[in-house]
Amino acid sequence: MEVKGCIRHKFCKNLPKCCFLFLVVFVFIAILGYLDLLKLKYEEISTINLQGATTDPQKHHGFCTFQPLSSTDALEERLILDSIAWPETPLLPAPLPLKQTSDPAHSTFTILPGKREGGQWHVGDQLEVMIKIYDFQGQAKKSGGDVLIARLHNKTLGAGVAGKVVDHLNGSYSAVFSLLWEGSAQVEVTLVHPSEAVTVLRRLNKEEPDRVSFKSLFRSGSISQTTICNVCLRETGQPLCNFTDLRTGEPWFCYKPEELSCDDRINHVKGDTKELQTLKATEDKLFQRGVNMKVFIKASGPANVAVLPQRKGQPEDKESIGKSGVSGYYYQGVWRALGGIKVRQFNTTSAVNQCLKGKIVHLYGDSTIRQWFEYLDAFLPDAKEFNLYSMRQAGPFMLLDKANKFLATYRCHGLPLRSYTMSSSALHYIANEIDGLTGGDNTVIVFGVWAHFGTFPVELYIRRLQSIRRAVVHLLNRSPGTLVVIRTPNPKTLTLSSALINSDWYSLQEDKVLRAMFKGLNVHLVDAWEMTLAHHLPHLLHPQPPIIKNMIDVLLTYVCPQKGS
Repeated sequence: MEVKGCIRHKFCKNLPKCCFLFLVVFVFIAILGYLDLLKLKYEEISTINLQGATTDPQKHHGFCTFQPLSSTDALEERLILDSIAWPETPLLPAPLPLKQTSDPAHSTFTILPGKREGGQWHVGDQLEVMIKIYDFQGQAKKSGGDVLIARLHNKTLGAGVAGKVVDHLNGSYSAVFSLLWEGSAQVEVTLVHPSEAVTVLRRLNKEEPDRVSFKSLFRSGSISQTTICNVCLRETGQPLCNFTDLRTGEPWFCYKPEELSCDDRINHVKGDTKELQTLKATEDKLFQRGVNMKVFIKASGPANVAVLPQRKGQPEDKESIGKSGVSGYYYQGVWRALGGIKVRQFNTTSAVNQCLKGKIVHLYGDSTIRQWFEYLDAFLPDAKEFNLYSMRQAGPFMLLDKANKFLATYRCHGLPLRSYTMSSSALHYIANEIDGLTGGDNTVIVFGVWAHFGTFPVELYIRRLQSIRRAVVHLLNRSPGTLVVIRTPNPKTLTLSSALINSDWYSLQEDKVLRAMFKGLNVHLVDAWEMTLAHHLPHLLHPQPPIIKNMIDVLLTYVCPQKGS
């Protein structure tokens, strides 16, 4: 009887032993093959090919591919996207008829009459403004979607407050302000972008998320090669190195160098920008400074009102002031919060030292958070910055006041990061950093993440905040006394190039996502959006010192609140 699978051989007289021998040899060969496969996998563990990258039901945005979310996170993502949904903006024919687009020079705003008897305005009242948008031909627009900001101010008093803008989807808008000081109050309305520009900005994030490129150098011995990297890489058939973070799931890819392993990556650096090349014919006309981008709209009638003292019997508590929903306002150049906390003034080194005595402050984020570290470094002469031989733009930095037992650190957030050349080993995600902290009553966590995300689908930003929030929740569970403070985005000066990468519209969307994501958690916001918008100084990516000083005062007030507040 012949056993199936065994072949009779002159050296194999005993069939059972023959089969057993062949089986052992077969298994041994299989193990060797598997070990070779493991070795190959180890060498190319982070290599994938675009053709085979979708082994899971991943989510696609243009040519960006995101890992699937849990059902809870996916539901939250949909709800947030719905909550920040911008009104539909017009399709743009080619060539673009600029004369039919929103024109701030033809547009107007009107202060509506006071609703109370006598038509006068008092502290505590609401001021409402109606805004009408017209095109370059003087024709009234019939749809919404324009990006408008508004503020009420009195430069002499050093007073200012942001207004809440409501889109009526028919070419008209309302701006509502709380009247918070006596004296003159002047209305200022600005067209940031016409609705047609929003159409372009939306298209760019879907079709051109790689308009800012990044590069990495790979090196082993005498062999080196630089390749393009990004969250979103176009399909070329070329293998990719997958540097997606294993703990947070944050995606990052590079085209694999031909002769080197993915493990040979040395650094990260911002590459070329091609934002202007991504525009279609005449679309650049929608982003003209002084014409239709960040331009004041004129008043049809008076632009200011006289505000009288508070009416008798009206509540003194300004926290109860109205539906404009602002977080605070400036008076005499000082930020006054409306959310139940009295902002303290930390005007001296001793006051700051006393507040931070015994504290450990960890700051994470982009250069707008680094600005806060630099403020503390300059303001506290007894605190010494350690030279960690770090790149000035990215950190990490450390500031120590030995006498007051105060420590501050700064580290930039992980990719995407538009930076100068930095070591790949210095790229750390905030969530991982927070997961590594013990926390406690003397620990303060500060972060701000937004300025480097403008070119990508907003889903990437949502997912980044979800991973950071998970780390914050875990931290507060194990150390409930830890203080967590978040800096929001802020408006900035816009040029054609910067608008296509980091428009205020992108920042406004991120601001809404950030507030929704951390609502209800035991964290505190420093409202950089309103603190920049309400101030008389120009909008800058890195706000000027008077604004930064007010932000630091809010931060330190959270650290050391006034007794009884």
